[in-house]
Amino acid sequence: MFAYCADPAALSGLSWLSCYLTTGTHFNFYWSFGMVLLLLAVTAPVALTFGFFGATAARSHIVPLSLLGRGYIAAVRGVPDIIYFMFFVIALDQGIEWFKHLWVCTDLSQPVWKAGEFRVCPAAKVPLSTSGAIWHKAYAFTLAVFTFAIVFGAFAANVIYGAMQAVPRAQLETAEAYGMSQGQVFRRILVPQMWIYALPGLSNLWLILIKATPLLFLLGLQDIVYWARELGSAKTSGNNPYPHGDWRVFYFLGLMVFYLAFTRVSEILLARLTAKLSKGQATRAGEQMRKAAAT
Repeated sequence: MFAYCADPAALSGLSWLSCYLTTGTHFNFYWSFGMVLLLLAVTAPVALTFGFFGATAARSHIVPLSLLGRGYIAAVRGVPDIIYFMFFVIALDQGIEWFKHLWVCTDLSQPVWKAGEFRVCPAAKVPLSTSGAIWHKAYAFTLAVFTFAIVFGAFAANVIYGAMQAVPRAQLETAEAYGMSQGQVFRRILVPQMWIYALPGLSNLWLILIKATPLLFLLGLQDIVYWARELGSAKTSGNNPYPHGDWRVFYFLGLMVFYLAFTRVSEILLARLTAKLSKGQATRAGEQMRKAAAT
């Protein structure tokens, strides 16, 4: 990156370190932090949406819809997460290519499964082999978001379902007595009040989601853990212009600081959000605010 980095062998001290930390591989490492933050920013609202609709379906009076919601919650919560990350992505990817195979391929006489291998015509590959690297990364990232959302959405659904049950029944009955329909009670009374009961569980789920981001490596994405291991491993002086010993402990220590700092910032923001939502609510925090304002 710098002009004096042309001959790494002639460098030493801070000059060597500055050149070492600005190599193309290190910029991939730095970019992976942004990818993790982007994953969290996209996955959190998508998972929350899955959770909200899953909880709404689970408490529905329509039996098939209720069974669907309860089945989704039970199926995901009852199976180890890593199975979904190892199996679901492969199944989803092959399912997409299979449907595309039926749509765009002209020769459908050959089975897609042959000799234990999944094969579709070149036009059915997603993305196409001629597509740029950016499209392959975007597709892998989309599959990762969907997988994270499916898994954590089920846990969010369980939290939201419990929060809906925690809203005092008397308030719902009072709204009905004033002539509100079931839909109005749901939108105006139940949903606005249930968030304060759901927030503690959703806060824990957010922190778990942060810690689960290293699972990106299982989905074929080069995340911060992958690059930390790659860069920290011992490098010989063969073709490597910046040889060094085993530095993995320093890279992983940096990751630990990053995750701890991110978790701490999240805790502060979540505490402020909890305080904001507690105002005027019939909860312990809301009652403490009411008494503090009265004195």
